[in-house]
Amino acid sequence: MPDALSQNLAYIRPSETVAISAETKRRRASGEDVLDLSVGEPDFDTPSIAAQAGIQAIQKGLTRYPPNIGIIELRAAMARTLSLMSGGRPVNPDHIVVSSGSKQAIFNACFSLFGPKDKVLIPSPAWVSYPQIVHLCRAEPIAVPGDPEWGLKVSVQDLEKNTDKLVRGLILCSPCNPTGAVYTAAEVKAIATWAKEHGIWIIADEIYRRISYGNGPAASFLDLPDEYLERVVVIYGASKAYAMTGWRIGAALAPMHLAKAMAAVQSHTTTGANQPAQWAAAAAFSDERVEQDVQRMVVAFRNRRDRVVERFRSSAPGVEFVEPHGAFYFFFRVDGITKGLTGTSFCDQAMAAGVAMVPGAAFGDDRWVRMSYAVSDQDLEKALDRILDLVGRLAASQAA
Repeated sequence: MPDALSQNLAYIRPSETVAISAETKRRRASGEDVLDLSVGEPDFDTPSIAAQAGIQAIQKGLTRYPPNIGIIELRAAMARTLSLMSGGRPVNPDHIVVSSGSKQAIFNACFSLFGPKDKVLIPSPAWVSYPQIVHLCRAEPIAVPGDPEWGLKVSVQDLEKNTDKLVRGLILCSPCNPTGAVYTAAEVKAIATWAKEHGIWIIADEIYRRISYGNGPAASFLDLPDEYLERVVVIYGASKAYAMTGWRIGAALAPMHLAKAMAAVQSHTTTGANQPAQWAAAAAFSDERVEQDVQRMVVAFRNRRDRVVERFRSSAPGVEFVEPHGAFYFFFRVDGITKGLTGTSFCDQAMAAGVAMVPGAAFGDDRWVRMSYAVSDQDLEKALDRILDLVGRLAASQAA
C-alpha cells in the first residue's frame, strides 16, 4: 500500500477546467469534431510587439535569474497602466510583486494572510482555484451564494450574513469568472466600506478588468481613496486582456508590508517569473500600439457576447442566463430545461454532440453551465447551433 499523502492535500482535487480541456484535446487528436468552449483563454495571438520584445530579450541574453519581485521595467509599466485605468491615481511599483501567473499571485497573498482557523469568504459561483488555494493555506473557504436576480453577485448583506469573528478575508473577482458579471463602482465601494469596518482583507482579482463592455475598464478598488486600500490586494496580469496566457505573467499590488511577505514566500517557491516573458509583458503594458490591439480584442469579445445573448433569447427563451458585462464567459442555467437535469449531465451530452463546456459543479452550483466565447466567430456559430439544438431536444423530451 502506498504511503498516505500529506494532510495539506486533504481537500485538493484537480482543476475541472484543466481536466475538461485535456479531454477535449484528446478527443480532437483522435479525430473527433469537438468545439472547445471550455477554456478561459483568448483565441487571439499575443500582440506582435510584445512577442518581439520577448524574442529580443532572449537574443540579448536576458535569460538569467530575474529579480524575485520582477524587473523594474515591468513593475513600472504595470503601475502606470493601473494608474491610468483609475484616473491617474498614484501607484507605487515597489508595492508590486510579479509572479508566474495571477494564480501564483493569489496563492502568495492567501498564504501570507490566512492560516488555520481563519475563514475566507468567496462569492459563489466562483473560479475553481479560489477554495483550493484557501484550503492549501489550512484556512476555510466559505461560499457566499450570489443572487440570481442580481447577476449572481453578492451584496454587503449577503457577506454580513456569512461573517463571524473568524472571517479574515474575502476573494472578489470582477469581471467575474465564471459569470461575466461586473460589480459597479457603487457596489465596489460598499463592499470596501464593509470590509474596512470589519478589518477584513480583500483580494480583488481584477485580471479581466480591461475586458469590460461598459465605458472603459471595469470598476476597481483602485478607484477608491487610499483609506479603503489598507487591507486590499489587487491581482492583475498579462494573460487575459493581452492574450498572453502561456507567458505566465501575473502580479499583485499590496500594502508594502504584505508585498514584502509575499515576495519572501515566492523566494522559496517559484522565485522570479520567466525573464523574457517579463520583458514581453513590459512592452505589452507600455506600448500604445498594443493598447490598440487590446481594444480590437475587446470589441470582438463584445460582438461575440451580443451574438450569444441574441441566439439564446431567440432560440431558447426559457433558459435563464447571466448577461455578461465583462470577461468572455456565458453562464446559463439548465435545471429548468428538463426535470432533474444537471450541468454535469448537460455537458456530457454536449460533449457527445461536439461541444466542450464546463459544468457549474466546478464553480459550486451544478444547475449551471459555463461557456467561453473566446473562440472564432465561425466556431462560435457552429457551437451555438449544437448547443441550442441540444436544448431544443431536451425541452421537447420533457414536453413529451
